[in-house]
Amino acid sequence: MNLFNIFDSITQVDPEFNERVSPRRDAIRNMMSFGKKVSLAAMPFVLSDLFKKAYGQTPTDVNGVLNYALTLEYLEAEYYTIGASTSGLVPSGPPAGAIATIRDHEVAHVAFLKQVLGSNAVAKPTFDFTAGGAFSNVFSNYDTFLALAQAFEDTGVRAYKGQAGILKGNQVVLTAALQIHSVEARHASHIRQMRRARGGAAANQKPWITGANDSGIGAAVDPIYAGEDNKVQANVDITTLNGVSGKLSVAAATQSFDEPLTATAVLDIAKLFIK
Repeated sequence: MNLFNIFDSITQVDPEFNERVSPRRDAIRNMMSFGKKVSLAAMPFVLSDLFKKAYGQTPTDVNGVLNYALTLEYLEAEYYTIGASTSGLVPSGPPAGAIATIRDHEVAHVAFLKQVLGSNAVAKPTFDFTAGGAFSNVFSNYDTFLALAQAFEDTGVRAYKGQAGILKGNQVVLTAALQIHSVEARHASHIRQMRRARGGAAANQKPWITGANDSGIGAAVDPIYAGEDNKVQANVDITTLNGVSGKLSVAAATQSFDEPLTATAVLDIAKLFIK
């Protein structure tokens, strides 16, 4: 099922869906939410200006969350579109196929969110993926391109999760949002495996997050992974559970749970790739 099928399904279940997204309706609060990413050495600073320029503040209602998500999707869609179309950047075969598929997913997410928001949709910002020259080889060096893609994806998955609570009043839209979120998580995992296949500094990269920064990118991206070494879930220390205690390392235990990022944390992480 693609995103346009999802939109049709929402309309069938909720006949007033179109009215809910009308700029004349306060009922926009019954819509959905998500969030996403940054750079290599600058990675942890990307989204702050990006989101603030998009709508001026941390999203506190559903409409704000939708534009938060849309801005992230704009960023990723453009990033992968440029990457896929840059001659000689991505190796032919499976790597090129994967990047093209991820691009298509992000473009579909943008189209879906713009259709849902209608005239409320924020305009696409102008991006600078070199972060003012800090990553001048992002579209000429494949390893840099993948590293930045991983940083975007890992941040995005956590950011999307952090905004899900605003959608809990509308189960239909929450379901659609979670369907998109899970696709983003698959992107993150696949990009990580693509980096591992390259070897070198990323040779030990796992498809999932381990601890409070397993990126191999360095301390600059620590804010993206802050809290991922959390041992306590729903007031339970998971390292003390039967079948875990004495059998799994703390790192292995914490791999079992992903942590959300609040919008404030994401905004603090970002600050670089928008002109």
